[in-house]
Amino acid sequence: MKLLAHGGAGSQPDEPAPRQAVLDRAVSAGAAASDPLSAAIQTVEVLEASARFNAGTGSAVQSDGVIRTDAGLMGSDGQTGAACAMPGVERAAAVARVVAEETPHVLLSGQHAVELASAFDIPTDVDLWTEQTRKRWNEITPADEGVRSHLQWVQERFGGHDTVGAVATDGDELAAVTSTGGRWCALAGRVGDVPQIGAGFYATETAAASATGAGEAIARYGLARTVVEAIESGDDPATATDRAIRGFGTDTGAEAGVIAVDSAGRTGSAYNSKAMQTASSYTGRRKSC
Repeated sequence: MKLLAHGGAGSQPDEPAPRQAVLDRAVSAGAAASDPLSAAIQTVEVLEASARFNAGTGSAVQSDGVIRTDAGLMGSDGQTGAACAMPGVERAAAVARVVAEETPHVLLSGQHAVELASAFDIPTDVDLWTEQTRKRWNEITPADEGVRSHLQWVQERFGGHDTVGAVATDGDELAAVTSTGGRWCALAGRVGDVPQIGAGFYATETAAASATGAGEAIARYGLARTVVEAIESGDDPATATDRAIRGFGTDTGAEAGVIAVDSAGRTGSAYNSKAMQTASSYTGRRKSC
């Protein structure tokens, strides 16, 4: 099993070493899985459970003071599922898998996605706040009342970007999984790139990719699909990710990162933000942070 994970593209982390330790532990957990999709999900679940990443516990807070999680996944067999805008759900990637395997749909949102999670014994009503996110939120002036005033409040404070994700292959199948808590002070109900096919995640029989960064720009650009299509056209993953990030930066002026793996087990990663920590299950080497 070839497995590569990222902890989000963004600013330099305050404590990179402990974050890297969680990433290393995550890919070790995923490497024991029997298939690529399970490997990527199990990797992401370790990151969702850690307060050090913007996914699951420790996620960003939306403008109404509620934490909502999103996730999306895709396998080389075309199996696709996503879930978004879920309050109280840490294991967003697991919900996305339920959508893919147990429903005729691709994407489910909000309270209905939460109810589906509960029906399949995925914990809901989870406290996703951490001491750090609570402190940061309490330092923010509450949003103004009224739609237009509220929108102005969001415009002045909206920002940040981080996401977690993993790609995997066993030589026969490939999979990509991405999970997030969104962006700070986003308008309540905002959904970014992560649960959108081709934006935050994409996989075919040739390659799989997981993106992270400024979600709106990633969605408009179709970053994950851009990388996979470049690999299908003959680029190796390292070249494809590098070219895609350079093109993304030129076209959007935004920050992002992306990881990819192809069916031969070759991997690639690139970012134009200040940092993007990664870990792999097959070399044990650490990427830049």
